[in-house]
Amino acid sequence: MKLKNFVRILLVIGMIAPALVSQQALKPLTNDDVITMVKSGMPESVVVSAIQSRSGKFSTATSELVRLHKAGVTENELNAMIAASSKGNANPTPSSNLEPPANAPPKSRMPRVSVTVGGTARDLPLEKTQLAETKTKPSSLKVLAGDSAVTQAMQAGINTASYSAASHIGSAIGSTSVQQAGGVLSSIMSHRQPKMTYVWGVPGPASSTVLQIASPAFSVDFSRALGVQPDDYEPTIVKLTPAQNTCRILGATEGKEDVRSSPASDWQVYAHFLEERVKTQSQKLGPGKYNISPGSELAPGEYALVLRPLNKTKNFSGGDVARAQGDGLMFDATWTFQVSEDAQ
Repeated sequence: MKLKNFVRILLVIGMIAPALVSQQALKPLTNDDVITMVKSGMPESVVVSAIQSRSGKFSTATSELVRLHKAGVTENELNAMIAASSKGNANPTPSSNLEPPANAPPKSRMPRVSVTVGGTARDLPLEKTQLAETKTKPSSLKVLAGDSAVTQAMQAGINTASYSAASHIGSAIGSTSVQQAGGVLSSIMSHRQPKMTYVWGVPGPASSTVLQIASPAFSVDFSRALGVQPDDYEPTIVKLTPAQNTCRILGATEGKEDVRSSPASDWQVYAHFLEERVKTQSQKLGPGKYNISPGSELAPGEYALVLRPLNKTKNFSGGDVARAQGDGLMFDATWTFQVSEDAQ
């Protein structure tokens, strides 16, 4: 009898085990599951596919989105979670399959800038500055532009992988891509110093956006940027300094060595930031929404619209700056333009 009972128990276990395994496999994904996948180093495409193919029980509250963003979850992954959450909560009404209205606000959470020329507004491509290191003191942008260590790092950065921003920016310029941060100068500098000069630059000798007007008007919207407080920032215009036909220097500051790899929010990037600001006229329309134009006609040359903290002592995470996420994305984002020699 004992043997028969044992056999029966084994048979029952054999019948219910697959069901238990199946239930475990079909367990809905959660925010913590996504964070675990991201931190394990899974490719973005794999994480997005898992979110789209598996049932999910995601929280898309603002606090959770911020937590996910700080954990390294990318915009594509966040958008997939939001889409999955919306799909799961949607009521099956006849209108659920209707296309969104033509005047619906863009879904993008990336900052956007448009310029008005001749009464017509067009989006400018979002670019990401490259970050280089040098031992040269940040006495002037012209001095840094002549530093071979800086230009070599910028040139190396141009050859790194890029990621497409067109689908998130909602720009009419569909083929525009955002350049990833440049390489560290470990091969150039054999001896590290306690203090480094960190230089922000834009790849290429000239902007692809050429304006024929000397007093352009811009509209700026960073109200939906993830992981930041829009009221902490304002847009401004800076003059770019060409560097040996390789890049254009935007600004520079000093910091501790390896500060840009630190996850701690203790880097006062902008407290002593060296840049050539242009006087502007700015109108705030709401949190993260502005109209801005130069205070006077711009001389021919290279310029950029950038986002800067209102409080110059605001702390940044070096890791966020290097990866262009959260506050780092705001500081690294730039929209370059060139005022032509024939500008009116």
